[in-house]
Amino acid sequence: MLDHILVPLDGSRLAETVLPHAAAMAQAFGSRITLLRAVSRSEQVPGSRSVDPLSWQILKAESRAYLDEILARIQEVGVEADRVLVEGSAAEQIVEFARAEGVDLIILSSHGRSGLSEWNISSVVQKVIFRAFVPVLIVRAYKGVSDDLAGLRYRRVLLPLDGSPRAEYVLPLATTLANAHGSSLLLAHVVHRPEVPRAIPLSEEEMSLVEQLTALNRERGAAYLRNLEPRLGMQLETRLLVSHNPAIALHELVEREEIDLVMLSAHGYSGSTKWTFGSVALNFAVYGTTPLLVVQDISEEEAEPTEAQKAARETKGH
Repeated sequence: MLDHILVPLDGSRLAETVLPHAAAMAQAFGSRITLLRAVSRSEQVPGSRSVDPLSWQILKAESRAYLDEILARIQEVGVEADRVLVEGSAAEQIVEFARAEGVDLIILSSHGRSGLSEWNISSVVQKVIFRAFVPVLIVRAYKGVSDDLAGLRYRRVLLPLDGSPRAEYVLPLATTLANAHGSSLLLAHVVHRPEVPRAIPLSEEEMSLVEQLTALNRERGAAYLRNLEPRLGMQLETRLLVSHNPAIALHELVEREEIDLVMLSAHGYSGSTKWTFGSVALNFAVYGTTPLLVVQDISEEEAEPTEAQKAARETKGH
């Protein structure tokens, strides 16, 4: 299911925030881990404006030594692992390695060598999640780094589901993880309360229509959640919410229920192959504050290229 996990590192303490999560996932799924460090000639040596050949060799040697140190720590907790040093842009090398090696999960720190910033995720993370087309786990570096690689367990895991087959792509991973960690699975369905854009208040008849449609959707949502427990064959917690804004309702639920991990599919009912992430998945990637695992439900072949990709390909073709 998750046979091969890729863990990119850049040598920074912040990037190491992923390590307990990587060990926890590998132990739950019986996975092997590859630690990847991408080095680039653009990386500056302190006090120097350029990297000379000797400094370049030193950088690579130090990077290998760093990976070996992390590798030993991972192996100490009983996880099969290896390491690879590659040259080039971090985002491009991560995506290319994942594609070439058939990686099943990429675990990314929200921030790394460039330090914490006001942006919730770094530019490298943004590039990878949009182009990798494999499940990704984003760990929030600003929550702190732990050196304990053996103690992490997800106690409460939230699965937002809109009732669509696409949204349920996350279920096999979630149930396997919950069984391995003894986690409580909290399945949430948000009924989107319909809005009627008007400059004046709604009439009684219009309000009645809104309430009727909301009540109908509540009934269907409740029935959907009830049917999941016998289907999955395990005890579940469910929450049925009504909101004008599903993303806000789900973020509030995360805080209220003290969720350790959010797991969801990249798309739901309204998802489109035009975008690699649907609106809720993208919202959680950018604005979430807990670890987030997104299961990609479309392949690279199914995804429509963006205008930027088309232009870049045309440029390279000339």
